[in-house]
Amino acid sequence: MSNGDPNNPYGQPQQGGQPGYGYPQQAPQGVPQQGYGYPSAPPVNPQFGAGFGGVQEMPGGVKAARVMLYVIAGFQLIGMILIILSAVAVNAAKNDETLKDDVQFQQLADYSSSALWAIAALVLVWGALAVFLAVKFGSGGNGIRIFAIVFASITALLGLYPFIVVGLVHTVLSVLIIVFVAKSDGGSWFNRGQQQQHQY
Repeated sequence: MSNGDPNNPYGQPQQGGQPGYGYPQQAPQGVPQQGYGYPSAPPVNPQFGAGFGGVQEMPGGVKAARVMLYVIAGFQLIGMILIILSAVAVNAAKNDETLKDDVQFQQLADYSSSALWAIAALVLVWGALAVFLAVKFGSGGNGIRIFAIVFASITALLGLYPFIVVGLVHTVLSVLIIVFVAKSDGGSWFNRGQQQQHQY
């Protein structure tokens, strides 16, 4: 038997990458395994910045609230189009030859047409506010959070009265926005700038 036989229990230990029989696979206790004497850093939570303690990734609830704001804005746009079509229909009815002599109808049509155009403008502004808040969720501070809660609260109330038939979806979405934004992870997200300043 030659000493180079790897199956020879009486031969010399191999000088290679693999340890021979009887040699420990791990370093002895007390010897650092990292090398150079530096301990390994703890894993970094992806939601928190390294060394800053502020949330760096938007929490899922805040993302959902942001999507709901865009959905509300879409409903506002649809509502505005329907209201404009109604105003156009009222104006067309005013010009009907058979109704031109009806004074009461003409007064009602004038009032209805003006009211519909005003409501359409308000609906447009409300939808624009929803888009503004959704965009600001990425960079806004605690003021945007408070603004979003107030906006959602008013939207929820308007969804109950006077627009309960068409506003029920608005109410449900608004309540969910309030819940997601008011949660602790939502607060951490919107206060992350202040948290980083306190670190310094």
